[in-house]
Amino acid sequence: MLELLYKQPKRNAYVIIIVLAFFSAIYNAFLPLHGDEAYYWMWSHHLQTGYYDHPPFIAYMIYLTNFISQAEWGVRLVNVFSMSISALYIFKLASEMFNEKIALNALLIFSSIILVHAGYIITTPDSPLILFSSIALYYSYRAIFYGKTIDYAVTGIALGLMMLSKYTAILFVFTLLVFIILKRRDILLNANFYLAIILSLIVISPMLWWNYQNDWISFAFQLGHGSTDTYEIDIDLFFEFLGGQFGAFSPIFTGVLFYFLLRDKLYYKNDKLFFLTLSTIVILFFFFYKSFFTRMELNYTAPAYISGAILTAYIFEHYKLVKTFKMGLVIAIIITLLGRFAFLFYLEIVQDRMHGNREAVQLLQTHTKRGDSFYGDHLTIAAYIKYYLDGHPDTDLAVPSRFSQYDMWRKKGYLKDGLVLTRDPEFKNLKLKYNDVKLIDSITVKKGITKTKTLYIYRVADVK
Repeated sequence: MLELLYKQPKRNAYVIIIVLAFFSAIYNAFLPLHGDEAYYWMWSHHLQTGYYDHPPFIAYMIYLTNFISQAEWGVRLVNVFSMSISALYIFKLASEMFNEKIALNALLIFSSIILVHAGYIITTPDSPLILFSSIALYYSYRAIFYGKTIDYAVTGIALGLMMLSKYTAILFVFTLLVFIILKRRDILLNANFYLAIILSLIVISPMLWWNYQNDWISFAFQLGHGSTDTYEIDIDLFFEFLGGQFGAFSPIFTGVLFYFLLRDKLYYKNDKLFFLTLSTIVILFFFFYKSFFTRMELNYTAPAYISGAILTAYIFEHYKLVKTFKMGLVIAIIITLLGRFAFLFYLEIVQDRMHGNREAVQLLQTHTKRGDSFYGDHLTIAAYIKYYLDGHPDTDLAVPSRFSQYDMWRKKGYLKDGLVLTRDPEFKNLKLKYNDVKLIDSITVKKGITKTKTLYIYRVADVK
C-alpha cells in the first residue's frame, strides 16, 4: 500500500488531506458541542481584541465560519481548515528539507495520530495555534536558510497570529531566538530580522492594547493557569503526562522520536535537523518541567509534534526502519479509529462533559416563557444555553463560579426573572439572590460506564 502511495507522493498527499477534511466535516455533524466550544462560539458574537481566558483569534475564525453554518459542523470547520492547512505545510516543509517520500511519511504520521484527530473534532485555541505554528515553522525555515525578505515578512506575520491564537506561542519565538544565537548569529545583523519583529508587533498590538486597558488580566490568568504556588514535586503527575504522550503521538512514533532525540548527536550537528529538533524539544521540555508540579493537558504539547512528525519521518527513513514505521502507522490508525468510534457511540464514557447538555437545554426550552432571562452555574453551561436555545439569547451565571469573560461583560442589575440550568443542586445559592426559587425539572443521563449525572432546571423570580 505504501509503495503505491510513494509513486505519486505529492498527488497522494493532497488526496489524503482532502479526504480527511471531508470525512471530518461530516463526522463533526454528529457530535454535540463541548462546553468550551460553545464558550468560544459565544465570543464570536461579541468580537473584541482580547478576552480574559485567551487571545482573540479563535473567536475571529468561528465568526467567519458562522457565515457558512452555526451548526456543530460549522463551528468545527475551524478545525478542519486548521488541521488541513497544517498537514499541507508539513508536507511542503519536509519536501524542501528532505524529499517527497519523507514528506509523505511525515504527513501520514501527522494525519494518523489521535492527538491530531482530537484537534479535528473539538474547537479550541489550539486549532489556530497549530495552523500558524506550521506556517511559521515553514517560513522561518526558509527565512533562516534562504534569507529572502518575503519569508521573513511572512514569518513575522505568522508569529503574530500565533500569539493571537494562544500565549504559549511564545515558546516558538524563544526557539527561533535560541537557534539564531547558537547557529546563525549573523541574522541579528540582518534588517529582515527586524522587519519580522516589527510586523509581529503590529499584528499583536491590538491584543496588547486590550490587555493594557484591562490591567494585563488575560496574561495574569494564563500565568496562573497550569501553575502552582507551592512547587512541590509530584512525580506521579510527571509520569502520567509522559505516558500520555505515548497515547497522543502513538506508542511507536513517540518511542522512536524520544529514543533518537536522547541518543543521537547527529541532530545537534546538522543545522537543519537541529532546527527541527529544537522546535520539538523546547515545547516538550517546558511542559514536562511544568508537569512535575501540576497536571498538564495532553493538547499542550501538540505544536511540538508538527516538527516532531517531520523529524520522526526522517528517522524512519535515515535508519531504514521500514517495518517499524509500518507497525507504528497501523497502531496509530487503530488507536485513532477506536477513539473516533468511541466519540460517536460512547461519548458518555470518553467525554462525559459533552454528554447530556444539549438534551438539558432542549428540556429547558419547553419551560421558557415570554420575557425570561437565562442563566447557568458555570461558564460552559451558560454558553450551552445560548448556543442550543432558540434565538441564541444572551446568558449569564446566577451562582458563584470561577472568573470568566462573563464577569468582564456583566453589568449591575443583571439578575432578572427566568430559568437557571445547573449541574448540581443550587437551591441554597439561588435563594441568596432570589426570593422565589422553584426546582421545576431535571434530566439524568449516563456518565461513564455505570454512573449517572443530573442537571437541574430552576425557575427564579423576585430578585433580592
